[in-house]
Amino acid sequence: MEKKENFAQKAWKYAKSNPIVVMLVIVAIIVGVTKENFFSWSNFGNLMSNTAVRFLIALGVSGCLITKGTDLSAGRQVGLAACLSGILIQKGDYSGRLTSLPEMNMFVVLLCVVALGAAIGIVNGLIVTKLHVPPFIATLGTQTIVYGICLVITDAQPIGGFQKSYIDLINAKLGNTTGFHLPLLLFVALIFGAYFWFLYNKTRHGKYMYAIGGNEVAAEVSGVNTTKTLILIYTTAGIMYAVAGWILAAKTGGASTSMGMGYELEAIASCTIGGVSTTGGIGTVPGVLVGVLVFELLKIVLQFLGVNPYYNYIVQGLVIVVAVALDLRKYLAKK
Repeated sequence: MEKKENFAQKAWKYAKSNPIVVMLVIVAIIVGVTKENFFSWSNFGNLMSNTAVRFLIALGVSGCLITKGTDLSAGRQVGLAACLSGILIQKGDYSGRLTSLPEMNMFVVLLCVVALGAAIGIVNGLIVTKLHVPPFIATLGTQTIVYGICLVITDAQPIGGFQKSYIDLINAKLGNTTGFHLPLLLFVALIFGAYFWFLYNKTRHGKYMYAIGGNEVAAEVSGVNTTKTLILIYTTAGIMYAVAGWILAAKTGGASTSMGMGYELEAIASCTIGGVSTTGGIGTVPGVLVGVLVFELLKIVLQFLGVNPYYNYIVQGLVIVVAVALDLRKYLAKK
């Protein structure tokens, strides 16, 4: 009979397995104690809003990583969805309008960008499964194509003049805006998180996904329709990027072709920090949430420390390299 671990033993085991998470949390606590307004509702709300959007993107990427794949087109898909949403939700009387279409309802626009995201995801899935192109190369190609489409439809022009109801909805807060409040996006993220937890843990699709990540050949021999499963994974990812882009455009109050650049790398890093293995077959939704939260916390810590914004990319890049290196080390240790 196995002896149950107590809380201290579980905490120590988690700390040994996730040193980056522990280190960044400790740094955040130190900065919070030494810097004024770090522990404030305003900062907390900002952290939750940023985390919510990036969490949706990371959820999409997580399925690809669990099956030993990746999706380098994620950021550009987010940018395309944001730009397309912005164009279609511009006010009818806005002087800089980029379309002759009538003013559209924000939820109709959401359905449009979700359909586009799903189509791009299907294309990614077909390239990976039918043409047998490695996911890294396949999604690198679609990344460039999507960026080109974005440049064409926007003519590389910044997009603004959104409907007020669209901006108000996405930036809505529950509670006292000067004191305790929670951003609406937090609840949106929790709903998607709960859905993905159910999908990964309680459905046949989730079991197939982990089986493919563990050993694709063995999964196929066992009767798993690997082609269908992988196409569904990339399609789901495309849908998540579209939703994130639709939200992001309103959250920032504008859109441009540069929006979403590098988001795929942050999503991959967040997933890896949260325990999603780049070697496949391992990863949880709560882990992805922790990874995204810690990565966004790192950005805020750097801001409060007054670090030059240009150095942020260096620090984030180092975190990505270390996270992947530690993940591979754990994999080799198990072998």
